[in-house]
Parts: sequence; structure tokens; C-alpha cells
Amino acid sequence: MNRLRKICLAIAAPLFCVSGIFAQEKNPADTTAVTTPAAPQDAASDDTEETLPPFDEKAPIMKGKPKRYFIRKINLRGIEYLNKTVVQASTGLVPGDSIYLPSENIADVIAKLWNQRLFADVKVGATIDGDSVDMEISVRERPRVYRWLFEGEGVGKGRQKDIIEKLQLKTGGELSDYVIDKNTKLIKKYFAEKAFRNAEVSVRIENDPVIQNAVNVTFVIDRKRKVKIGKINFHGNEQFKDKRLRRTFKKTHQKSINFFKSSKLKEDDYETDKENLIDFYNSKGYRNFTILSDSIYPINDRRLGIDLSVSEGNKYYIRNITWVGNSVYPTSDLQRMFGVKSGDTYDKKTINKRLGYGKEDNPEDMSIKSLYQNNGYLMSQIEPAEIIIGADSIDMEMKIFEGKQFSINNVGISGNMRVNDEVIRRELYTLPGELYNRALLMQTIRQLAGMGHFDQEKIMPDIKPVSNELVDINWPLEEQASDQFNIAGGWGSGTFVGSVGITLNNLSVRNFFKKGAWRPYPMGQNQKFSISAQTNGTYYKALAMSFTDPWLGGRKPNSFTLSVHLSEQNNAYYFWQTSTQHFRTTGVAAGLGKRLRWPDPNFSFYAEASYERYALKNWDYFVMKNGAANTLALKFVLSRSTVSQPIYPRSGSEFTVSVQLTPPYSLWDGKDYADANLPDEERYHWIEYHKWQLKSKWFFPLTNNQNLVLMAAAEMGYLGHYNKNKVSPFERFEVGGDGMSGYNMYGIDIIAVRGYEEGALDPSNNYSVAYNKYTMELRYPVILKPSSQIYVLGFLEGANAFDSWKQFSPFKIKRAAGFGVRLYLPVVGMLGIDWGYGFDAPANQTGKSGSQIHFMMGQQF
Repeated sequence: MNRLRKICLAIAAPLFCVSGIFAQEKNPADTTAVTTPAAPQDAASDDTEETLPPFDEKAPIMKGKPKRYFIRKINLRGIEYLNKTVVQASTGLVPGDSIYLPSENIADVIAKLWNQRLFADVKVGATIDGDSVDMEISVRERPRVYRWLFEGEGVGKGRQKDIIEKLQLKTGGELSDYVIDKNTKLIKKYFAEKAFRNAEVSVRIENDPVIQNAVNVTFVIDRKRKVKIGKINFHGNEQFKDKRLRRTFKKTHQKSINFFKSSKLKEDDYETDKENLIDFYNSKGYRNFTILSDSIYPINDRRLGIDLSVSEGNKYYIRNITWVGNSVYPTSDLQRMFGVKSGDTYDKKTINKRLGYGKEDNPEDMSIKSLYQNNGYLMSQIEPAEIIIGADSIDMEMKIFEGKQFSINNVGISGNMRVNDEVIRRELYTLPGELYNRALLMQTIRQLAGMGHFDQEKIMPDIKPVSNELVDINWPLEEQASDQFNIAGGWGSGTFVGSVGITLNNLSVRNFFKKGAWRPYPMGQNQKFSISAQTNGTYYKALAMSFTDPWLGGRKPNSFTLSVHLSEQNNAYYFWQTSTQHFRTTGVAAGLGKRLRWPDPNFSFYAEASYERYALKNWDYFVMKNGAANTLALKFVLSRSTVSQPIYPRSGSEFTVSVQLTPPYSLWDGKDYADANLPDEERYHWIEYHKWQLKSKWFFPLTNNQNLVLMAAAEMGYLGHYNKNKVSPFERFEVGGDGMSGYNMYGIDIIAVRGYEEGALDPSNNYSVAYNKYTMELRYPVILKPSSQIYVLGFLEGANAFDSWKQFSPFKIKRAAGFGVRLYLPVVGMLGIDWGYGFDAPANQTGKSGSQIHFMMGQQF
């Protein structure tokens, strides 16, 4: 009986091993898979002694004690389009290696194949022959996506491109339910952000008629109607009305008559606005304010409602403030800088801002943290601890962890190919061996941005501590084109005037004669050279050139500027004519600039000496007809700038005060300028004046991401005289317009004012001797990339011009408003167009200036 049992077991064991070892990964049905398998289910493996049974999903993995087998070969079925060698290698199975069966090895192989996301079905089994095993792998390939297509109303080519970029759809990828489901949800989210919250998306999959195992996937989109926020309701608020709480939402707004406020619901913005609501209550003393619940529900097919239930809690006040852990600065100094005292309303945002704690930490602001970090304490931390006292009082304990002072170890630079390392290093305020200073770090960011050679949006230091007292600072930079080529034209004085200019912003004079340096010109030293020409043919011609070296001698930041300009206007209207009248201008100027350390490193000083000669022959259109007028002047400019970047400033300010003086010749030349018979060529042989200008700008970010920016500007100018009978006819101001048309012969300063024509605010034909101007602009960026930067703006502007200082008044202004757009291209510089409406009458007129279109090139406004 025992012998018969042994014989039965010997016969049953091989059958159990063959049929029971096959396994298949449990996976949901894939609707994107092909309907027929890539290989027959009952295909026999080569060189086996018996035919394999069909794969059985329900067959259990073989039980029992694991036994070691040697892999004889690997049979791979179902591969038609993929590389069999690569697929086999991905399994980790190699003929000749050993494998234990039963074990988790087969499950591992299945997992590796599934993880490639190339197959719609995977089965792995084994045929055992003694101590050898043939691995049997059968797969079914997924189809590949050849094209992603979109159908539906409002899904044009531009929007399709936008969707493809956001979804990062690529041709050649695998098709699966996961891919379809993920992208369907992303498309719905995309349209929900456009206010189409009820959009429906269906999918159509079709075999490509040309490429095998490839399909075309079409997303059929029905946007439905736009759905916007109809009402935002608050429940549980007693201290503040709903209207006030709605104002704390910066981007989530209910439908109103204010069309500037978007009423689309964006989930991310909504979450941020809920945090803004909490910050608002915390700033008013309601420390325990919470949002109990919120819900978004449909009011109808075009409107959403939002309900928020809140708990305000009690209003808290500061009782006692203690400082713990400070040894570098005395408590009295910290408390004075902190500025919050006993009895004040608890204001979490202000407290954290002054401490430099959490999300309120701004490197540009002065805070307790910046006080430490500007003195080398890189790892210093400040943590406020709050102790509730009674129902309405809080004791605050400021825990300070000072740490050690850090010194700068190494300073690295990368990414610069066109600008020399030494040129960048001389602009750095973060130097090896010096104490770490966060204020100087921010100053360096502004300095690098001001060079104009790098992407301003990506200038950010990489700070890496290398020990308990040393830190490395690396500056990864991304270069952008900075040279400019300009072509412009305008209509003025009854003729068309065209101009062309080239500006090289990275010249290297010392490499002029260096072999191989001309690519296309010697570059690398940040020196600037510009040349421009302006003409209408024979009637008017002008040429201007300038050169600036920002580091004269290369050791100190002392700049040197040299400029020359020539112009001529005559009565030869055609090239075959010979002129009998002309007005010629020749000028040369040289200046030196210096960065100041006092009152702070943001100040700079510039001094310039200039000579100007105006030669006239039979010129009937000016105060003098014949002769020459000469101007020898000194100009001094004191300026301060903390502007974050030159193209799209988000924060900071700039102030400039300048005075230009000539010698008072009338005090000693012995001429009687009160004599009306004195010839003009003698009266104006040497021009005398003193000219003053004051300009200021402020930039205020209005949103957390600092994209929405308010720019406020004010300026004024005055041209004075030493002798009332010798008032300069040159160096005056032309107020109004955009300065893009006509030409400049008399050395005037063009003060652009939108909403009015060229010179429309000048009270006489002799230009103006004084002006004032005020501007407010609200700016928002559309594109901020190295290749192009675009922003839109709305403005309010007021200005006026005066014949004398006695008539000057800062309150007498001509008002205008409008909107515009700016486009910055590295090759051509800043371009812009504005529409302005002048609400007041130009000088010597009675009707409103009305609608005006202005073009601009450069940074006039």
C-alpha cells in the first residue's frame, strides 16, 4: 500500500509543478488594450518535453519548499514592435543564472515588466526539466500614441498648443487608462480655471492608418457655459461684515460691476485667499480665528456660491514681552527695533514681519533676523512662543538661537560665457574672508541685474555651509543677449525723419588687437559703445557716439564716459541743391562717476564737463541769424537706487538730483546786456545758465508673488539765468507727447507726457524754462523671459510747463489717463505703445486734448 502511494505521488508531482507555477499580475481590465493577444495562449515553448497548458489567471503560485534551478533559456512571446533583447534584459533573468522556485522571483519579474508601462498584459511561468528551468514570458504590447488631437468649440490652435504644453503630451508614449484618465482630469482642471467648471471631456481612440501599433487619441471637449462666483457668504462673523471680509480675498471675487476683478474660481487662489482671511483676523488680534468649514456649490448653471463658517474667538492684547538667548545684542536694542510693546493689539503678521519669522521673512526688510544675518549669524533663528493669559492677554517669549558667525569661504560663478569672470567678481559685495551679510547679498543681486547681461528673474545665490563657521556662495547665472539694434522713424517739422542705432553693451577695448577676439567684436569687459544716426536725406543729418567704461582702470567702480554728437539742418531739400542756410551743432562731453559708501552703498555721484557749439548762417528761424553760440558747462548728479531690476522693477526706489552750470560770463565780460541794440551774435556768443532737475520713482508690489506692481513717479526741472537780459535760448524743456517724432536742434530736454501732443504744454514757441510731472502706473507682467518681457499698464499722469519760475506751481497740472503695453526684446530694447486721454486743454487752447496714441522706444515714461 505504501509503495502504491509513492508511485502516485511521483506521477502527480511533475504535473503540479508544470501547471501550478504560472502566475499573472492582478490588474484591472485595460480598455485601451488591443482586443486580441499578441501571441496564442496555448503556444508551446521550444525544446520542451511536453506542451504547456494555457495560462490560468486563477492558478496559484507553486507552494512548497523552494528549490534551486538553473535557467536554461527564456522564451519571450508577444513582442512584435519592441526590442526583445531590451525587454528580456529588463526582467533581470539571465540564462545560466540560478533561481529558486517557488519564491517571490516571478512576482518581481512581473512587477518589473509592469513598471515599464509598455504592456497591457503580463504572464510569467516556468517549465521544469530536472534541475533546469525554461522561463516562459508572455506579454501583450500597448499601442503607442502617434497624435494627440482636440475637438470642440473654443479649442482653437492657440488653446490646443497651450493645453499640450500644460499637459506635457508627447508623441510616442504608451496608451493606458491611467494616461487617459490623468489627462482628462487635467483638461477639466484647465478649463475650470478659465471659468468652464462644467466642461465635459470624452475620448476617441482610433488606429493610425499608416503606423502599426499606433493610435490617434482625440479629446472631445464640451466647455459648456462659463461659471463664475455669484456670491461669497460668511457665517459666524460678528466683528466684521461680509463686505470687509470679501476684501481680504485678493483673487477670489464674487460677480460685481467692477470688471477689473475676475470672478473665476481657481482652487489654488482660493486656498491662498483663505490664508489671507486668517492673516487678516490674526492682524486684528483674533489669534484663535479658524475657518470651521467651507463649501462650493452651484447656484445655477452660470453661478457658484461659496459659504464659509468661521469662529472668530476673543480679541487678544500683548501683556509682557521677554527675550531669551540673546548675547550679541542687548534686550533694550532688540525691543526698540521690534517696536511692539505691552498693551498693543496682538498682530501676528506685524510681529512675524519685524522678527523675520516664517513666511513674513523678507530679505529686503529690516528685521531682528536680518540684524543678525547682516553680522554673520547665518544660522540664527528666532522663534516666538506665546503664552495665553486669561481670556484676552498673551505673554510673548522671543527665543533666539544666535549660533556662530559665518565667514565666506569661496565665491563661485557659473553660466557666464560672454562676460569675463573678473568683470562679474568686481560687482560682487560677497567676498571671501568677509563675514556673511544678507544685506550685501541683496545688493549683489541688484548689481548683477543692473549689468543687463543676465536673466534677472533667475539671479539667486546658492548658499552652502561647509563647516560650523564657513559658507560657500555660488552665483549660477543665465546669460541673455544685451546688445541692441534700433530702427525708428517719426514725423516732425513737416518731414519724415528716420534713425538707426547700434549699442554694444559688453565691449572689451583691451582685446581690440587680440587675435581671435573679434567674435563678432571683442567682448567681455562690460564696456558700452553706442552709435546712432538720424536723417531725412539732405535736409537734416545727425550723428552721435558714446563710450562708457564702468570700471576705469579695472580696480575701482569709477566710471568714465565720453560722448560726441554732430547735427546739421539746412535748406538743401534735394541732393542736387547747394545749401545757403544752415544750423550746425557740435558737442563733446566727458564724465566721471563714482559709487559712494556714505550715506549708504546705494548712492552714486557723477560729474561731467561739456562743450557745445551752435553755428548759424542766414538762419531766420531762431533768436540769432548768424554767428556762433558756445556753451561750456559742468554737470553734477547725485543719485540713489534700490530698484530690484531695470526691466520690470518690483520693489525699491530711485532718486536723482542734478545741476548743470555755466560760468556767469555776464559778471565780467563788460557787455551791457540791457542794451536792446546789442547784436544777438554778441549777446549769445557765450551761453550762461544754471539748470536743475529732480526725479524720483517708487515701486510697490501689491501681491504676494510681486507681479502686480504700482509705480509712482514725480519730477521737476528749472532753467535759471544769472542776468535777466541774457536768458539762454538753449537747454530748455519740451513738455508733452512721446518725443518720438521730429528732431532736436537746440539741446532741449523732451519731457514725455501721454495724452497730449508734442510740446502741447509749452506756453510759447520758445519751449519752457520750468516743468513738473507726476505719474502713477499699475503694471502686470504677461511674459518675463530672457528672450522677451511683456507687461501691460494703466496710468494716471499730470504735468505742466511754465515760462518762468514765478509762474511755476506744483499744483497746476494737465491731467491724463490711459493704458499701454511694453515689450522688451534684448536686440532692440524697450518698445511700447500707449493710448492716453488728456482731460485738460493744451497751452493756449480751449478744448480738451482728448485721445492720443503714443509710441516709445527706451525708458522715457
